[in-house]
Amino acid sequence: MRSLLLVGLLARIPSTAVGITLTLHVVTGLKLGYGAAGLVTLTSTVGMAIGSPLSGRFVDRLGLRPVLAVTTLAQLVFWSTAWAMSFPVLLASSVLAGLLSLPVFSVIRQCLAALVPVDQRRMGFSLDSMIVELSYMAGPALAVAGVTMLGSIWTMCVLAAGLVFSGTALIVLNPPTRSEEELQTPGAKVSRRQWLTPGLLTVLGAVSAATFVLAATELSLVATMTASGDTEWVGLAIGLWCVYSLVGGFVYGMLPRGLSPLVLVGAMGALTIPVGLVSGGWHWLLLALLPAGVLCAPALSATVDTVSRWVPAAARGEAMGLHGTALLIGGASSAPIAGAIIDGAGPSWAFTVAGAFGVVMVLIALPFWRRSGSPVEAPVPVTV
Repeated sequence: MRSLLLVGLLARIPSTAVGITLTLHVVTGLKLGYGAAGLVTLTSTVGMAIGSPLSGRFVDRLGLRPVLAVTTLAQLVFWSTAWAMSFPVLLASSVLAGLLSLPVFSVIRQCLAALVPVDQRRMGFSLDSMIVELSYMAGPALAVAGVTMLGSIWTMCVLAAGLVFSGTALIVLNPPTRSEEELQTPGAKVSRRQWLTPGLLTVLGAVSAATFVLAATELSLVATMTASGDTEWVGLAIGLWCVYSLVGGFVYGMLPRGLSPLVLVGAMGALTIPVGLVSGGWHWLLLALLPAGVLCAPALSATVDTVSRWVPAAARGEAMGLHGTALLIGGASSAPIAGAIIDGAGPSWAFTVAGAFGVVMVLIALPFWRRSGSPVEAPVPVTV
């Protein structure tokens, strides 16, 4: 368990640096501007959204090592040659690289579900969410520093080495994807209709809503501070916001019982709505983000915990892949919508719209959550 968490921390850092490295390479290396960079990032994200559940399905059927070997080799080939590609070739190759992206996030969550007893998974996934926050604090910052000091070409080569290290470490560790009790159960095929129920789709919708709120909040925070002339403090502000999430994950993991992901996502959205009303400098804005910020890690860990409980072990890899796709959809759709609101009405309204979207999504999902039970186990014992 300790080895998996340590490898998870180190292995996720290169994966969190992928998007910003591609963006900066197109802007600084190819000199094509942020529009072209956004297009490459979009195609890569589309590939990852499609590839995540496919990788999980292959892990369920073939095991962990074959999938990691193929995806690690694919990342090595792409990142060690992407610096030499023209923009059209890079655009096409980024789709394939995304499709064969290293499934670090979903694999670690799948293995955690196998290693941690059911009654302790909430604590395990809370700790994992805190580790994800640390990875996101380190990865993009290291990528920016690398491009600034070494240039995009060397940074992409270093990233290739980091991704190969991540895949190799997981191959060597080879953590179990099913618990000992699950391995003793006869391996009958599980129909997707058995576990991909309206209730599970509700959870995936809550995942997308949560990342929509988070991505829009980050963009709005940056826009607000830029407009007020405090750009040099943006990194510190985002870092402190991540600390809120770390504290929230720590506290949530210590609670005697968990909460429904709909409660947590809805509360996070509701507490984000009034943030745009705060004035008087970025210090007060950051303080206003505290209540919603501490719910970030708990909300995401609660969705992972619910998916692990509601899906049979034989399909857990594909389900965790769908969870990853839901994360990508929420984040990718948030940026253009929040950006348009910021340009048209200002960043204050972007906070409000983002929070309201999270609340509305939870209200839409609520009837399906009430009518659906877990196809595998009883749901998390909390009434919405």
